[in-house]
Amino acid sequence: MTAFGKALTAVETGIPGLVLWELPVHGDSRGWFKENWQREKMTALGLADFGPVQNNISFNDAVGTTRGIHAEPWDKWVSVATGRIFGAWVDLREGPTFGAVFTAEIDPSRAIFVPRGVGNSYQTLEADTAYTYLVNDHWSPDAAYSFLNLRDETAAIAWPIPLDEVEISEKDKQHPRLADVTPIPPRRVLVVGAGGQLGRALRKEFAGEPHVEFASRAELDVTSSELPSARRWRDYGAIVNASAYTAVDLAETPAGRRDAWSANVAGPAALARIATENGITLVHVSSDYVFDGSADRAYREDDEISPLGVYGQTKAAGDAVVGTVPRHYIVRTSWVIGEGKNFVKTMAGLADRGVDPRVVDDQIGRLTFTDDIARGIRHLLTATPPYGTYNLTGSGDPASWADVARAVFAGVGHDAGRVTGTSTSEYFAAAAGPVAPRPGNSVLALEKIALTGFAPADWRESLRAYLADSRLTD
Repeated sequence: MTAFGKALTAVETGIPGLVLWELPVHGDSRGWFKENWQREKMTALGLADFGPVQNNISFNDAVGTTRGIHAEPWDKWVSVATGRIFGAWVDLREGPTFGAVFTAEIDPSRAIFVPRGVGNSYQTLEADTAYTYLVNDHWSPDAAYSFLNLRDETAAIAWPIPLDEVEISEKDKQHPRLADVTPIPPRRVLVVGAGGQLGRALRKEFAGEPHVEFASRAELDVTSSELPSARRWRDYGAIVNASAYTAVDLAETPAGRRDAWSANVAGPAALARIATENGITLVHVSSDYVFDGSADRAYREDDEISPLGVYGQTKAAGDAVVGTVPRHYIVRTSWVIGEGKNFVKTMAGLADRGVDPRVVDDQIGRLTFTDDIARGIRHLLTATPPYGTYNLTGSGDPASWADVARAVFAGVGHDAGRVTGTSTSEYFAAAAGPVAPRPGNSVLALEKIALTGFAPADWRESLRAYLADSRLTD
């Protein structure tokens, strides 16, 4: 008998992501009505907006029809239109809950959300049972599936009707016991632009994790028309865009302008479309250059953008495109230091060669080391705070580029007084080529990301560690 008058309620099951739902059903002498899937109400109560693309119905005319235990690489919303089932779900994903079991009866007043990799099976308890399920991917022979035998002794499912008394397909009879099951791996993470400074830091951060893949620009052209078919994208849970055009002065030239718009806007736009169509989380790295630097305080994530030059304009445009992706993290950073040529190595080299540099002292910000950005990206993907933009720079007191240079000189054993401060306009007065405008204030507020549980490292401490690292001589 279908229960009427329930409140829409989510019930946790003990298997992560597997959620039982009590559904309001309204009935009278004519029959009944229910909202079997109501995106707005259900997502408000915590259900992931899983983006179903197909609705399937399995009609079962006899009591005891038994089907199972299949784990597919997609999510399901399981319910019944008529009749009643005994459902059994077994976690077949890699991880500590592998093998966990949950069972429940499902009638029209109940539904269950079955996450990717959780094995799904049922036994009908009434004749003429119509079992229905929404899925967020289409069946594919290239997808990774996993199966468990209905009689598995470890799962020990208490079937209401003994399996010896019901008809089971030959395929289901041949499925392995739990000890022989191939666990469903987590959805993959793809890092694009993996050959750059941030890409190399991400390689180090995720080293040894088989579900994380890396692709350089040469290995994956994100602006190619073949990008939609370059991967089976439904197997990916996140894309980290570590590629960018960062030659801020060269971007002011005709050729540089084209390259900057291609890398910083067309590339992210292509990734945004892939992410939106496949329910992927897109992580994109932004810049302090989206601001004009005129604020008298640290820039917050919701401050209006006002880029000064071509580079900043392309980064702002890329951010706007990525911001349309339902699942996105825009990581806004500044003054990035990583492996390869950078300001810190340049200053250390000048110090060792006896050169006393003039360094700009009217641009204020904080250094950000790529190791810290990579650590922050891992945190966002693991902790999954609300999607949106997060500032992520080094913490500590802001400083000028001249102050940073002095800290480098002192850190490598030289007199910090050898560094002379100068204004931006004076420094570039004799420049031979185009010079991009720089924001005077590049300080980004860090309160928002701190509230997620991430603690950015103090830039001075990171600098000391960097100067002691062998990368300084790369």
